[in-house]
Amino acid sequence: MSAKKSTTVVIGGRVYTLSGFEDEDYLQRIATYINSKIDEFTKVDSYRKANADQRALVLELNIADDYFKMKEKATDLETQVSQKDKELYDLKHQLITNQVDKEDMSEREEALQKENQELKAIKEKLEASLADALLGPVSDDDEDADSSDKKKK
Repeated sequence: MSAKKSTTVVIGGRVYTLSGFEDEDYLQRIATYINSKIDEFTKVDSYRKANADQRALVLELNIADDYFKMKEKATDLETQVSQKDKELYDLKHQLITNQVDKEDMSEREEALQKENQELKAIKEKLEASLADALLGPVSDDDEDADSSDKKKK
């Protein structure tokens, strides 16, 4: 745990010594914020005319208002981040699913191409067999015999 620190700040023209575990810079930023709120309200005539308790209450209410608005905004942002995280998770899941589907389709395409080649080879054999069955086998000897027959005639 950090050591307790003391820091001197000026708030509303008065010097205060603040003690805590926060950095001096952080405590100075808080003092600056409070001073900016005091400056903001000092410009309002009704604030200047109010007694010290009423001015303190106005400051306290406005600082509390800022706090709750920022807290609500932080909650909204956390909700948005949560939704974006879920969307991102869903998109990653969809991407992985699509990649798996693509791999499956590529494998299926390869198998179908191989099957298509095999079927073409079978078709060629069947066409050759059909031609042999209808026309008889064609060989070089038959061609030579046909040409010598033609020469005789």
